[in-house]
Amino acid sequence: MTTPEQDTQTGSDSIFGRPHRTLTLGIIAIITVAAFEGMAVITAMPVVVADLNGLVWYAWTFTAFVAPSLYAMVVAGEMADLHGPPRPLLLGLGGFALGTLIAGLAVNMPVLLLGRGVQGLGFGAVIVAIYVVIGKAYPEDMRPRMFMALSGAWVVPGIVGPVVAGTIADTIGWRWVFLGVLLLMLPIAAVLVPRLLALHLPGDPAALPREGRKRRALMAAVGVAMLQLSGQLLSLVGLLLVLPALALLAFSVPQLLPPGALRLRRGLPMVVMMRGFLAGAFFSTEAFVPLMLVNERGLATATAGVALTGGTMGWFVGSWYQGRPTTKVPRWLLVQAGSALVTLGIVLTMLALIPAVPPLIVLVTWAIGALGMGVIFGSLGVLLLQLSAPQEQGVNSASLQIADSLGVVLCAGLGGVIFAAGHTSAGDDAGVFAVIFAVMAVIAGAATLVAPRVRPIGAEVV
Repeated sequence: MTTPEQDTQTGSDSIFGRPHRTLTLGIIAIITVAAFEGMAVITAMPVVVADLNGLVWYAWTFTAFVAPSLYAMVVAGEMADLHGPPRPLLLGLGGFALGTLIAGLAVNMPVLLLGRGVQGLGFGAVIVAIYVVIGKAYPEDMRPRMFMALSGAWVVPGIVGPVVAGTIADTIGWRWVFLGVLLLMLPIAAVLVPRLLALHLPGDPAALPREGRKRRALMAAVGVAMLQLSGQLLSLVGLLLVLPALALLAFSVPQLLPPGALRLRRGLPMVVMMRGFLAGAFFSTEAFVPLMLVNERGLATATAGVALTGGTMGWFVGSWYQGRPTTKVPRWLLVQAGSALVTLGIVLTMLALIPAVPPLIVLVTWAIGALGMGVIFGSLGVLLLQLSAPQEQGVNSASLQIADSLGVVLCAGLGGVIFAAGHTSAGDDAGVFAVIFAVMAVIAGAATLVAPRVRPIGAEVV
């Protein structure tokens, strides 16, 4: 049995060197499969709900994934600190596989939603555990390259995933979108599980159970589900759900984030909050870009989707830059520069609302924003592990993922409210889209201004 320290002393300093090769390839494979599943499900879901007569439940196919994942993140983070990351990673993989099987065999919408919920539980555990594995199994100078590899794992699924999923759904059936993902997981598990069990990645003796954390995580998951339901019910009932949903989030979320996070305290709390701000602004804008291109510029749905592929490459380039061994720019400055690029990308994307501007300018403008996100995500992951005590890497990784998910939910919800309030039957919604993009640009711009606070006063953060 080898320890991570022994590995790094006896092998190459590359993440693909002998001591780390199998683990690195296994992690990349997991993220690639998860990314393909995410892109494929988005593409195939209209066919799925039509076949199961569940169009009214369409939005819930995504809510059923997100809400349970929040709970799983918290549980997996504490488990990783107490017992080591292999346990939550293996449990998460099992849960994701089981949920995928249930969804693929679903005969009605309730069963499909159950499968999506189990998938969410598994994915939430997996993504947190992977962060802790990176913190424990790789030396500090390799971590930027691992986060670059994680971003790279999204490139191929982002480009070919929708095409492959659409073809499968239209030919042999949507069930094989899910079942095909399950088949891909089997050889990955066969290679990765023995490697994880061979590594000595125990829990930290200084780690302690966090009283009430799981209960608050459950409250946050319920709050998110209620908030999304309120946005889908354009009625008094939906409006009445907003207050209890916000109350649940207000009571639970502050306890799930590092102390001082909501006050934008320097260091680790700010690292976590930056992830929420930028993920919320970027992904919420991205959700409305295809709708804008179809409704306002008359593009076909497929063409509108292609317009976002520049973002896939931009993200990878940004992640590659932050992960280069020769990159000497301080992490806090990379975070600020990346935030500025996200803001610029959102602002420039508004040009596509102008009739005289070619709509496919989004290929370039969204690549600029995604370039910033690639720089940010890797840099924030590195900073999180650098600023976390060994016994808190799991809990803090969970906080980062929670901030990410909540940022997207809240910002997307805000965008939905703006669209619902301004949408006209005439179909001329250019002004509404402009307001949505402007609000998201303001959020990203504000994050740019406070980004230097990720650097603690007097601390050496590189």
